[in-house]
Amino acid sequence: MKKVTGIKSVDFKITALGHGVVNWNGPTQLSSDGANVDNHSLPKLRGYTNLTGKVSDKGFSYKKDITDIDFKKTPLYISQNCIRHHLFRDQAFDIHFANENKVSDLQGVLASITGLIRGYVVASSQCKRTSPLLMEDFVDELGNGNFEQMGRSGGKDDKEASKEVDGKKVKAKKSTSFFSKTTFGDTKYTSYGSISIEQLQFISLDKKFDRCAMVIKEGQGEEVAQAVQDYIQTLNSNLNPQATFHTNYVRGGTIFEEGEEGILINDDAVKALIEHSLSMVRELSIRQAKSYMYVDEILVDYNDSHKMMRIKQDEGDISEQPTSDYAVYFYAK
Repeated sequence: MKKVTGIKSVDFKITALGHGVVNWNGPTQLSSDGANVDNHSLPKLRGYTNLTGKVSDKGFSYKKDITDIDFKKTPLYISQNCIRHHLFRDQAFDIHFANENKVSDLQGVLASITGLIRGYVVASSQCKRTSPLLMEDFVDELGNGNFEQMGRSGGKDDKEASKEVDGKKVKAKKSTSFFSKTTFGDTKYTSYGSISIEQLQFISLDKKFDRCAMVIKEGQGEEVAQAVQDYIQTLNSNLNPQATFHTNYVRGGTIFEEGEEGILINDDAVKALIEHSLSMVRELSIRQAKSYMYVDEILVDYNDSHKMMRIKQDEGDISEQPTSDYAVYFYAK
């Protein structure tokens, strides 16, 4: 069996800076002065639980005190789902409007950053494209967490100053509420990501192995491939991307050489998509919930070894520039 050689993945380390909380976890029941409190808002904290581990004779699980949080042991984080949403925000809701019965609809989705990098699932038809992009949670290193007690008090608006009850005008009472939050000051996040070349370079248009990106009719494969090629060309006009349709693309090492009809993109097309994806990560910023976060630095590894995410273990082993072609996992038979 011929060994697959070349760049198998493009891995990267991200350093991001910000202030405050951009990804809240919502109201969490905690304890304050021995009583349970339901109106305390917590951000997402890695590994945090609101339970002390102690249980009463009646089976009641005791809650942690509202200030009992170690931000070094349970650091603030931004979930990878939140990151992906903002990374692909321009096309965040487009897949909801895609009609799998219209070839033009899914062809448009496939020939886009959503179809080629983000991935998608059309629930009604189970057409799907697995994302080649892996993103980890953004985990804070500074631990600048604070407990804040807040209150809101005041009279009703003029329109609500009085109301009628059984035909009589009744003066409205003032509204007062108290709540608390765990907030953050300056933040510094570290995260890792990876783009799989195998998942990026091949687009299945066959139901055989349950990964069909879209259902095509006879003779439409070349049209879809041309649409994908034309889109990739817009990402970098200096390259010569090619997307080629074939009725039987076989994964290297397969015994019976039973493959799928689909589209295989060439080295230039992979390069254009990799460059565009990395630029999207570099330019990522989130402004939300009166807070913000932006990517400050990204370190890239063009990984041609068998060690997955080697950038995590030893940055001295990485290749910051591609030193070979991208690996090819499929061939036409």
